[in-house]
Amino acid sequence: MEKLNPDLLLQRIKEANGWFVDGNSIKKVFKTKGFPQTAGMVTVISAICQQFDHHPDYILMKYSELEVSFSTHSAGGITDKDIEIALEINKFV
Repeated sequence: MEKLNPDLLLQRIKEANGWFVDGNSIKKVFKTKGFPQTAGMVTVISAICQQFDHHPDYILMKYSELEVSFSTHSAGGITDKDIEIALEINKFV
């Protein structure tokens, strides 16, 4: 899988509501009502990642906030796989 070129990346990231490019990764910050909702969101995102066999660079969990970051290490940056998982996560959280 190849890294997205900058023009295509800008076009694709617009499809992924709330996600943004940060260097060689895409990220999104989710706000929740509190710790139980945040923990539940981690579980949902983890299940989606297992389905896609594509796992985040990190999930930063706070009391009522969650930050998720994706990149494709084998490609050295952001690929369609990262955008596709972001779109899938948006459907469920």
